[in-house]
Amino acid sequence: MKKQKILLIDANALIHRAFHALPPLTIKNGELVNAVYGFSLILLKTINELNPDYVATAFDTPQPTFRHKEFKDYKATRQKADLELISQFPKVKEVITALGIPIFEKPGFEADDIVGTLAKKAEEKNLEAIIVTGDLDEVQLVSPNIKVYTMRRGFTDTVLYDESQVKEKYEGLSPLQIADYKALRGDPSDNIPGVLGIGEKTAIELIKKFGSIENLYKEIKNNTKKVKDLKPKVLENLREKEKEAKISKYLALIVKDLPLELDLKKTETGVYDREIAINVFKKFEFRTLLAKLPKSKTLNKQKRDFDFKIIKEEKELLKVLKAIKNKTQEIVVDTETEKLDSVSGKLIGVSLSFSEKEAFYIPTENNDFLKLLKPFLEDKNIKKIGHNLKYDISVLACYGINLAPVYFDTMIAYYLLRPGERRLSLDDLAFSELGFEKISIEELIGKGKNSHSAKASRDKQKLLNEAPLEKVAEYSSEDAVITFRLFKKVKPLLQKENLEELFLKIEMPLVSILAEMERNGVKIDSLFLKKMSKRLEKEIENLKTKICRLANCDFNINSPQQLKEVLFEKLKLAESPEIKKEMKKLKSGGFSTAAGILEKLKDTHPIINLLFDYRELVKLKTTYADALPKLVHPKTGRVHTNFNQTITATGRLSSSNPNLQNIPIRTKVGREIRKAFVAEKGYKLISADYSQIELRIIAHLSGDQKMIDSFRNHEDIHTRTAADVNEIPLKDVTYEERRAAKAVNFGIVYGISAHGLAGQLGWNREEAQKYIDKYYKKHPGILKYVTEIVEVAKDFGFVETLLGRRRYLPEINSNNFQIRSAAERMAINFPAQGTAADLMKLAMIEITKIMPKLSPKSKMTLQVHDELVFEVPEKEVKQFSLAIEKIMEGIYPELKVPIRVDITYGNNWKDMAEIIKGDKRKTKGFQH
Repeated sequence: MKKQKILLIDANALIHRAFHALPPLTIKNGELVNAVYGFSLILLKTINELNPDYVATAFDTPQPTFRHKEFKDYKATRQKADLELISQFPKVKEVITALGIPIFEKPGFEADDIVGTLAKKAEEKNLEAIIVTGDLDEVQLVSPNIKVYTMRRGFTDTVLYDESQVKEKYEGLSPLQIADYKALRGDPSDNIPGVLGIGEKTAIELIKKFGSIENLYKEIKNNTKKVKDLKPKVLENLREKEKEAKISKYLALIVKDLPLELDLKKTETGVYDREIAINVFKKFEFRTLLAKLPKSKTLNKQKRDFDFKIIKEEKELLKVLKAIKNKTQEIVVDTETEKLDSVSGKLIGVSLSFSEKEAFYIPTENNDFLKLLKPFLEDKNIKKIGHNLKYDISVLACYGINLAPVYFDTMIAYYLLRPGERRLSLDDLAFSELGFEKISIEELIGKGKNSHSAKASRDKQKLLNEAPLEKVAEYSSEDAVITFRLFKKVKPLLQKENLEELFLKIEMPLVSILAEMERNGVKIDSLFLKKMSKRLEKEIENLKTKICRLANCDFNINSPQQLKEVLFEKLKLAESPEIKKEMKKLKSGGFSTAAGILEKLKDTHPIINLLFDYRELVKLKTTYADALPKLVHPKTGRVHTNFNQTITATGRLSSSNPNLQNIPIRTKVGREIRKAFVAEKGYKLISADYSQIELRIIAHLSGDQKMIDSFRNHEDIHTRTAADVNEIPLKDVTYEERRAAKAVNFGIVYGISAHGLAGQLGWNREEAQKYIDKYYKKHPGILKYVTEIVEVAKDFGFVETLLGRRRYLPEINSNNFQIRSAAERMAINFPAQGTAADLMKLAMIEITKIMPKLSPKSKMTLQVHDELVFEVPEKEVKQFSLAIEKIMEGIYPELKVPIRVDITYGNNWKDMAEIIKGDKRKTKGFQH
C-alpha cells in the first residue's frame, strides 16, 4: 500500500533563497515582494508536483539558539538581514495561513531542528516525509522514508535527494555522516570552524576511512595503524583542533527530538478557503500563481456577474449593430481564432461590449456575418477599444476588414502607468485591478505548453472552434466585458498622471503601424542561411578540435560541469587572487563558466579566446542560421516577427518570435547574418539609423555647452571628448583614447561607475575614477544633470522623458545599496533612452502618413534599436530616402542640437551603401 506523504517546508531557507535569487519585484504601492513571490512559487510547485497529503512549515525565531549559547561566534560572519527581506516574512506567513498550512516555531531552535523533529515524527507515523529547503543542511536527515527537495541552480531548477543521491554528491558518504563531514571541513556560511587545513576532499576521505569523528579521535588516541597512515600535517591539525571538530559536529547536527506535536488533521492539504487565498494573492498581485493553487476542499466558486448573448441570425445581428450605433460611440472588440497565428489563424468569432454587464458574441464562420460586421468595424464614428488590439487588427485585416478608429488599448494604458510591469495580460489585469478571476482557456481547450490567452503557439491542445459554442461565447464575452471595465477604470488614471496625450498621440497611432509591419514581414534568403549553417558547422568542428587539443583531452564543451573541470582543475586557471575573489562573489560559491568570468580569464590561456569564438558560432548557427528558415511563413514566404509595445520599461519596442533585435553586428561573422535579410526582386532595402541619438538628447537635457557645441559643429563626439579630457588637439587623438572616451560617453547614459568603466577598458578602478572625474570637470553640465535627476527621482518617485513618458522608481529610496544604485542608474538613463524611443515612434507615425502618396508600394519592415528598415521599389529609393531623412531629422525641432540620420540602401541588410552624401554628412575628427 502506498504511503501517505507530508511536505515539511523550511520557510527561512526558501525565503532567503528567493530574496537573493530573484530580481527586485514590487507591487503597485512600491513594496518589495520578490521573496514572497519566490516562496509562494516553490511552495505551490512542490504541492502540485509531489501531491502530498499533508503540509507544514517551519520558521526560525529572533531569539538566540542553543548553538549560539554553546559557540558565541555561530553565524557571526553572516551579514545582518536587509530590512527589505525582514519586511517580507509577515507577508509570507500571510500566504501560508491563507492556504491553511500550519506554522511551527520554537524559540532557541532553528527551522532545521523543527523540520528534523517533524520528519522523525512523520516517519514514526509511517509517512513519507519530503523536506523542502533552499540549502543542503538537511540532507543529513535523509533516510528510506525521508527525502530532501532543494534547488540545484537558480530558483526553479530542483532536485530530490534520496540516500543514493546523497552518497553520489558526497562521494560515498551516507546522510548520517554529513554532520561528521562538516565537523572536519567546517561551514563558512554558518561560521562552523571545522579543522583548519582540512578541506572538502580530505574530510570525505577521513570520514569514509574512520566512519565518524568519534571513531576517528578514538583511533587517534589509540594510535592505530590507520592513524599512522595519515599525512603528518593532517594528523597534527586533527590533534590540535579536536575541540573545534567536536563543537563543529554539535553545531552541524540537526535536533530530532523537540517536544512538538504533529497533528495530521491540522496539516491536511487543501483545507483552506479559496476566496481568502485569492484575496491575499490579489493583494500581492500574484495573478500568475492562481492557476497553481491546490484544489480546495472548501471551494468557493466565483459566479458570473454579466450577461451575454450569442447572435445566431442575420436580422438579429443587424438589430444589435443598429442598437449599438444609437447608444454609444465607444465599443470593445475582441476576436477569437482557432489557433494563435494572426497571419493565418482562422477567425471563429467576434465579441462586442459597450457595457460593464453585457456582451454579444457573433460566430463568424458564417461569411454573411462578416460582411455585415465590416462596415460597423470600419465605422469612423465608433471608437474601437480592446486589449492587445494589434492582434485583433491583424486577424481582421486577413478578412479585408480595416478596424478603425483604433482608439484605446487597455494593455498599453496600464503599461504607461506601470512601465516594466510584465503582468499585463487580460487575465492578470482582471485579477489585479478588478479582483476578477477569469475563465481559464484550459477549461475550453485543455492544457498545452503555452497559453492561448497569451497569444502564442499551442501544443497538445484542441482548437478553440472544437470547444462548445456556449463555452467559447462565454469566454469571449467575458474578455469583452472585462476589457470595458478596465477601460472605464484606467482612462481617468491616465488623465490624472498626465499620460493621456502620450497615449493618444504616440502609443495608440503606433498600434496599427506595428500590426501592418508584422503582416509585411521580411524576406529571408533561406538558401544563404543553409549554406552558412554548413560553413559554421565546419568552423565549429575545427574550434572543437583546437580546444580539446589545448585541453589535452576530449570533452563536451557545451557541458558547464566538464568545462569547469578542464579550466579549473586540469588547467588551474583560477589560481590568481583576482579570479578567486570573483568566484567568491558567486551565489553558488563555486566556479563558473559564465561569460563574465571567462572575460577575466582571457589573458591566462589561449583556450579562452577559442571558447568565446566557439560560443559565438554555436549561437549564430542555432539561433539564426538554423532557426530562421524554419520560421518562414508558408502562406507569405516571409518571416513575421512580433513587435512588442509593452515589454521594455524605457518605451523602446522589442521583438519576439523571432527576436530580430539581438542579431549581432559587432563581429564579422555576426554581421553576415544580416546578409540573409533581403529585398524582393525590383526592390531595395533602405536603412535609416539615428546617429548617437541618446547622446544628443543628453546634451539637450543637461545643457552641457561643450557637448552642444560639438554636435552643432558636426564633430565626432568621442574624438572631441578624448581631446578635451586628455587636453590634446583633435587630430592627435589615438584609437585607444577615442575608445575610452566612447565608453564614458555612452556609459554616462547608463549611469556607469568606475568599477564598470574599469571592467570595459581593462583599467584599474583608480584609473577609471580619475578619468570620470576629469570628464565631469570638462562637462559640468553632465555632472549637474546626473546629480539633479537622481534627486528628482527621490523627491517625486519617477522621472520623465521630454514627451512625458514616466518611469516610476519607488526603490530609489531603498535601504539596500544594490537596489538603490540600480534605481539611480535607471533615473539617469531613462530620460535619454525613453525620449529616443518616443522620437522613433513619432518618426514612424509621420513616415506612415506620407507613404501612401510618396511610395504606395513601399513597406516599413523592421524597427531595431535606433534604426528603421524599409523595402522600397528600386526606382523610388532616392526620393523616398530624402523624404524620410527630412521627417526623422526634423521630428523634434525643440532639441538644442541637430538630429542626424544615416541612410543606406542595398539588396540585403548587410551590404548597404550610403544614399546621401555631401558636406553635411562629413564628421570632423572621425579619423579612426
